[in-house]
Amino acid sequence: MISLVRRGLDKVNDGDRAISRAVSGLPPTAGDGAMKALSTAANHSLIWFTVAALLAGRRGATRKAAARGLLSIGLASAAANAGLKPVLPRRRPAASELPAYQTISHPPTSSSFPSGHAASAAAFVTAVAMESPRSGLVLAPLAAGVAYSRVHVGVHWASDVLAGAALGSGIAWATRRWWPVREQDEARARPLDTVPELPGGAGLVMVSNQRSGDANHDPADELEAALPHAVVVRAVPERDLDEQLDEAVEAHRDTVRAVGVAGGDGTVAAAAAVAGRRRLPLVVVPTGTLNHFARDVGVYDLQEAVDATGAGQAVAVDLALVDVHPGHGADPASDDVVRLRCFLNTASLGSYPDLVRLREQWEPRWGKWPAFAAALVVVLHRAEAVEVRIEGRWTKVWFLFVGNGPYHPRGMVPAWRPTLDSGLLDVRWLRADIRFSRLRAVTALVFGALGHSRVYGQREVPEFDVELAEPGMLATDGEVVETAGRYTFRVAKEPIPVYRRDEDRWTGRDRPFQRV
Repeated sequence: MISLVRRGLDKVNDGDRAISRAVSGLPPTAGDGAMKALSTAANHSLIWFTVAALLAGRRGATRKAAARGLLSIGLASAAANAGLKPVLPRRRPAASELPAYQTISHPPTSSSFPSGHAASAAAFVTAVAMESPRSGLVLAPLAAGVAYSRVHVGVHWASDVLAGAALGSGIAWATRRWWPVREQDEARARPLDTVPELPGGAGLVMVSNQRSGDANHDPADELEAALPHAVVVRAVPERDLDEQLDEAVEAHRDTVRAVGVAGGDGTVAAAAAVAGRRRLPLVVVPTGTLNHFARDVGVYDLQEAVDATGAGQAVAVDLALVDVHPGHGADPASDDVVRLRCFLNTASLGSYPDLVRLREQWEPRWGKWPAFAAALVVVLHRAEAVEVRIEGRWTKVWFLFVGNGPYHPRGMVPAWRPTLDSGLLDVRWLRADIRFSRLRAVTALVFGALGHSRVYGQREVPEFDVELAEPGMLATDGEVVETAGRYTFRVAKEPIPVYRRDEDRWTGRDRPFQRV
């Protein structure tokens, strides 16, 4: 076995020497200076930090790509330079065998195997390509140039570069274990062909919340221009938004065919409650800060809402409900329920509202998952345990999360929903009654093994009842809305239709709708 390994290594060394001789025999060209400059620019990953800064200048996929790329560089650099180089020493190519026009000043003296430059280049570009394939395609030649430059200037053997590139790509790919890549922007949902067409907004009653998103921008004027036949209600800040929309629907009950909303997640949830009660389809125009629900549905701007309503295209979306019981110990099966809340994204008890607040504060800068992970560490450090009864058993938890539909990935930090009409709730909690529970949770999160930790619990059920030893705050869609001693979460029997453009039957953003 040892002799086979030695023969294999001898063949690798022979191949490396042959490649180095071929490269050193190349005639001098302008490319020699470019290779030396490129190799030097990649020292300490400076070139990739510069590219990451450019990518992070825009919100969306490129910003997430930059964050994943930087994380991958850090891991790949540590693995190559601090992990493998000290334990796998290898002599670098002899500088005397290279022509002067190829050599660089101050060549490195550390182990040649593996190439840290190639590892960082491959890690960064692979990570970027996972989030933004177009950006990765553009950067791939640059990464290949950096990798080849290390052979061209004579500081690495070809096998060093190949091993470094394989290491970097593998580490970037491994980040999916705890930072999953969202394969598509919008979630899957069942198309509906029973919603009415609303040309120009005819039959649509909308409420516009100018306090969502940019406080200096009132979207009502744009709504009236894009949907001239719709009834647009400007929300009064001092009143409940759902009451205002309900009154407007009642005033136009002879003509109303759908309700609409322009705002963020909390505003949309209030309008969805009206849509559910009135059995009317819902039109969503995202004007909030993050617009998680609108992104899940697949409506990104006003024009897409106009297209969908004009064509009569919609999908079925589950509406999650919360029965707020009057006090500690109330029977969840009784009719003695004083309030009913609904939510479209998530509900939570304990410290989860603080976690959401920090995540939303940091998400535009870092991306969703890194912001969530950092917020989790901070919140767990500050959190106070909440005593709850789950499935008939009393326990202490740091927080309890309830998602309207199963979130992905299972056994980790909930990131997104693959479907909108599953009929299930995704319930997750972190136990606080286990020794070193906070440390265990953070450690499991770092190693991507939270789902296998004793501190983690998860269920996917159509209904879930929670009793609190002391009245606790309930947050829905990121906003604290109630304080009570018992909550029953469930999925409404009928989903609500939400207008969404069918991309398979749409030939272009600015072209008219065409049926196939």
